[in-house]
Amino acid sequence: MGNTIEEVKKRRTFAIISHPDAGKTTLTEKFLLYGGAINLAGSVKGRKAAKHAVSDWMEIEKERGISVTSSVLQFNYDGFCINILDTPGHQDFSEDTYRTLMAADSAVMVIDGSKGVEAQTIKLFKVCVMRGIPIFTFVNKMDREARDPFELVDEIENVLGIRTCPINWPIGSGKNFKGVYDRNTETISRFIASDNGHKIESVEAKLGDSNLDDLITKEFHDQLVDDIELLDGASDEFDLEKVRAGKLSPIFFGSALTNFGVETFLQHFLEMTTSPLARKSGDVEVDPFSEDFSAFVFKIQANMNKAHRDRIAFMRICSGKFNAGMEAFHVQGNKKIRLSQPQQMMAQERKHVEEAYAGDIIGIFDPGIFSIGDTLCTASNKVKYAGIPTFAPEHFARVRQVDTMKRKQFMKGIEQIALEGAIQIFQEFNTGMEEIIVGVVGILQFEVLQYRLQNEYNVEIRMEQLPYEHVRWIENEDIDVSALSVTSDTKKVKDFKGNPLLLFTHPWSIQTALERNEGLILGEVSDN
Repeated sequence: MGNTIEEVKKRRTFAIISHPDAGKTTLTEKFLLYGGAINLAGSVKGRKAAKHAVSDWMEIEKERGISVTSSVLQFNYDGFCINILDTPGHQDFSEDTYRTLMAADSAVMVIDGSKGVEAQTIKLFKVCVMRGIPIFTFVNKMDREARDPFELVDEIENVLGIRTCPINWPIGSGKNFKGVYDRNTETISRFIASDNGHKIESVEAKLGDSNLDDLITKEFHDQLVDDIELLDGASDEFDLEKVRAGKLSPIFFGSALTNFGVETFLQHFLEMTTSPLARKSGDVEVDPFSEDFSAFVFKIQANMNKAHRDRIAFMRICSGKFNAGMEAFHVQGNKKIRLSQPQQMMAQERKHVEEAYAGDIIGIFDPGIFSIGDTLCTASNKVKYAGIPTFAPEHFARVRQVDTMKRKQFMKGIEQIALEGAIQIFQEFNTGMEEIIVGVVGILQFEVLQYRLQNEYNVEIRMEQLPYEHVRWIENEDIDVSALSVTSDTKKVKDFKGNPLLLFTHPWSIQTALERNEGLILGEVSDN
């Protein structure tokens, strides 16, 4: 038991969130460099670059230079075992990000110093607030022209609605970027650009000391004195309890691409965060230090290795210790199963795992029995974690395979991709599966679906966009769906699990359905 407690104490599990192109994947790679997990950071610039981000594994990600799936990466640093969940930045994949945040204990929010708070950041941030998880802010790209740091801090506070506490403060930006001032240690990390790159040096800096004029110029020295005086008087004081409660976000300035400020950020982050927290099973809090193993599935990915045609269920361990080949009770399936082929990921690289602890993320072979949100536990402690809601799709298309002889591959592919949660499948209420309607949260998911069916299942498809924009699950039990009175542009369908729902073209059609059918209850998410 003692070893389990020590191992769990070392764990830190966090997600990295940002708007696309803010530098999230670059920051992730710099963390891995410090942990010795990789020797050379990839480049996500350009479609034809020879190197690709270590955390981007799907071919379409490499071609487009974006992350469309969440990656799970583990490395050791300074006595800690760190699990990073790298999330898709593109808004069309926000549902995958939401599920990933369910598995994290804290979040690192990356903000572009020239663009500030962007649309996707707001959406993801709200999910963090909803879960009450601590948020650490890294303002990136200070080596490029950036906005006034006070403006950035105000925007974070006003748009996201969280108080902030800058731990360090930038001195200039772009060509005039001189470095950052650490408010606690009263030191300056100087950023010194040169023809063949840059170098970084740390110097003690008493504000007002004339030596600083030579190091960062008198103009920037005077500006820094004014800035820090203003910060000391106006900004929130650092309060670790508020940080851990998700009410105060520590802010750090730096440049992930040039590796400036990244290690400082990582060190502070590890000091401020805690080991894995207790998770709720009904009204009971499950202690992560308990000897009893428990975990929940938050992601399923098919065909990570095309040659093996495999399906991996990613699970977050919430308590106890996992041993390779152990038996666990699958709560939703109501039976014992052996957890086989356990592995941890480094993008497309995998390593076999013999043991893992609360806070760790592992992938296990899924023969087709798991769904997102499923709980696994030792039979003695029968816990059941809350399910992960299914979001209402906003875009719909009728999907058909071009070659009718490939119906079997088409159905297998579309069902497997649907089980991952990337798409949702619907069918006409009183027909078979000949007519398939696919719903997605973001329109780019259609492109990913088409790409994956072609590349992983050798099936070419045609898609016909449909006008529906709203979906509502029918929550009444024992209701005759065919007898419901709805407008002519409303479609009655059922989801993959047979739950009845309605597809609407206009919001007023939803209201009409409720008015015409007394007692009808419609819901925007499905927890089934």
